[in-house]
Amino acid sequence: MGQLLKELKETVQKLFEEEKVDLVIGYEKGTLPLRTTPCFIKNSKDAEKLVWNSACENNLAAYIPGMKGKIGIIAKGCDSRSLVGHLKEKQIERENLVIIGIPCHGMLDRKLTDKVLAGREIKDIEEKPEVIVFKGENFEETVAKNELLPDNCKTCSHRNPVLYDILIGEAIEENKDSDEFGKIKEYEAKTSDERWDYFSKQIGKCIRCYACRNACPLCYCKECCVDSSQPQWFGKSIALSDAQVFHIMRAFHVAGRCVDCGACVRACPMEIDLRFLNKKVEKDVRELFDFEAGINLDEPPPLSVFRPDDPEEFIK
Repeated sequence: MGQLLKELKETVQKLFEEEKVDLVIGYEKGTLPLRTTPCFIKNSKDAEKLVWNSACENNLAAYIPGMKGKIGIIAKGCDSRSLVGHLKEKQIERENLVIIGIPCHGMLDRKLTDKVLAGREIKDIEEKPEVIVFKGENFEETVAKNELLPDNCKTCSHRNPVLYDILIGEAIEENKDSDEFGKIKEYEAKTSDERWDYFSKQIGKCIRCYACRNACPLCYCKECCVDSSQPQWFGKSIALSDAQVFHIMRAFHVAGRCVDCGACVRACPMEIDLRFLNKKVEKDVRELFDFEAGINLDEPPPLSVFRPDDPEEFIK
C-alpha cells in the first residue's frame, strides 16, 4: 500500500501543478481506525491528506452530478462504472473529468468487522495481501480478508477500473469464477408466494430514511418521485404498501444503471437486503438485453432506447 499511496499523491500533485484539475475527489483518514471519509483536494499541498486502503468504500462518483470545472476523481472498478453512467447521462463532459483509476481487492464490510471485534476497541490495523491484522489494547487478531468482504466485493468481476486516464499501480487479475447471481437463482427457485413473503419481510423493516437513495451514485434527480406533490405518486408513510412501491420504483429507476457498488446496503440502518432486489433486476436486464451497466461508454442503457429485436414476451 505504501508505494501505491506514494504514487497516488505524486500523481495528484502533478495534476495540480500542470493545471489539469481544479479539484480532486478522493479519500482521507477518518476519525477512527477502519474509517475513511471522502475529501476534496483543492491544491497540490493538500494531496498529502489522501489515503488508500480497504476502508475506502464510498463510491465517489456520487459527487459528480452538478460539479463544475475540471474534476479529478479516484475510482475503483465500481466507481469507474458509475462514472461511465454519468458520462452517458451528460452529468459531466469527458474533457472535464480526469479519472485516476486504482485496482481494488475489495473493501471491508463494517458490519462483519464489528462482529469479529465483538466490541473490542482497535487502535490500529495492518493490511497484508490476504489478511487484516487488528491491533488493540492487549490483543492482536489476524483475520482472512475474504471473510470480511461484502457479497458485492466477493463476486465483483470488474476489480480494475473500466475507464481511466491514469492507472495507479498495476492491473490485477479479474474474478471470473464467482457466481454473482448465485443467491438470486436461489430466490428465483422459490414459489411466487415465497418470493413475495421474503420481499415483504425485508421491506417491512424500512423506516423511509432514504439513506439508500441518498447514497446511490445514480440517484441524482433534483426532485425524487417520492417527494413530488403535484402529482403525488404514492405516500411517504412507513406503511408496508408505500415502502414496497418506493423500493420497486427505485429498483426500476436504476435498472440497467446499477453497478452493484453496495452503497445502498452499507447506508441502510435497518440492514435490509436491498442488494437482492437490484441484483434481480440486473440479472433480468443482462439476460433480456445482453447488457451490463457501466462497461461500454457508447452503448445506451437498454431501457432508454427501443430496438426492433427487444424481447416482447409480456405482450399477449
